[in-house]
Amino acid sequence: MPCVKPDPADKDAEPFVEIDPTGRYGRYDDLLGAGAVKRVYRGFDQEEGIEVAWNQVRLRSFSDDRPMLDRLFAEVRLLKTLRHENIIALYNVWTDDDGSTLNFITEVCTSGNLRVYRKRHRHVSLKALKKWSRQILMGLEYLHTHDPCIIHRDLNCSNVFINGNIGQVKIGDLGLAAIVGKSHAAHSILGTPEFMAPELYEEEYTEQVDIYSFGMCVLEMVTLEIPYSECDSVAKIYRKVTAGVRPAAMAKVKDPEVRAFIERCLARPRARPSASELLTDPFFHGIDDDGSAPHPPLARPPSAATATDPRNRAPVPASPDAGGAAISRLRID
Repeated sequence: MPCVKPDPADKDAEPFVEIDPTGRYGRYDDLLGAGAVKRVYRGFDQEEGIEVAWNQVRLRSFSDDRPMLDRLFAEVRLLKTLRHENIIALYNVWTDDDGSTLNFITEVCTSGNLRVYRKRHRHVSLKALKKWSRQILMGLEYLHTHDPCIIHRDLNCSNVFINGNIGQVKIGDLGLAAIVGKSHAAHSILGTPEFMAPELYEEEYTEQVDIYSFGMCVLEMVTLEIPYSECDSVAKIYRKVTAGVRPAAMAKVKDPEVRAFIERCLARPRARPSASELLTDPFFHGIDDDGSAPHPPLARPPSAATATDPRNRAPVPASPDAGGAAISRLRID
């Protein structure tokens, strides 16, 4: 379906650069973000009167990469079936008449991703971090108990989004998600190395890999440091992860309750609790009470170099040091 071009003669019209085929959604020229696969613009839903994200993918750019296209369309099909307050919602999807561009409208979180938001707001209480963490778990519980089960496989703080004015957190970027059957087993090696569970490298894993990644997210939220930032290559991360060596950032976690909770998430697969079990953990008790006593510092302040480190590692090819495993990060950023 073709997009509709705004009428320049209409002086009362919104300053859209294009309108969707239904006439409901308009796209502004404001770019919210761009990745290897898609560009995200600010949009507006004229029926509901709310801002949205207008995602746009130039399909011709990937005409020779069928796996990437298949993964992209799989994400869109998957998003259309999901409805949960802690999962980014998909509202509409269409391709242009010539098939060159895929457009899809999703909800937008006003404060961006959690990694950037946390670095912008450095003095955040443990109570607030627990509330964010609980919402991530609620989203994971929904995915993991979905029929069929859905494994995110690339959960990290840059794929979690927040509406800062109300403290609402939502999981997004489901481009690497796997839909698995009754066995709950998946086999592809995909993800962001710093957040990948050891069993992911062994190509035999279940939804528990998301719990491991969630634990790393909590660690990053607490310390303001990306896990394994002391490593300068994927191969070094791989060796530490598979040997069970924790990130150096763990040493910065002062609160024993926080440290114990993170360790539970990073445990061996069979000892790792499910999202549902973690939601009942004493770690979350009392966070909805008002007037709670202040907690001690969560972690030693990171160095200036670490605090300002904007690293989001790009995809790195497999290394011989990684046992010949094909480590890839086919993200839909």
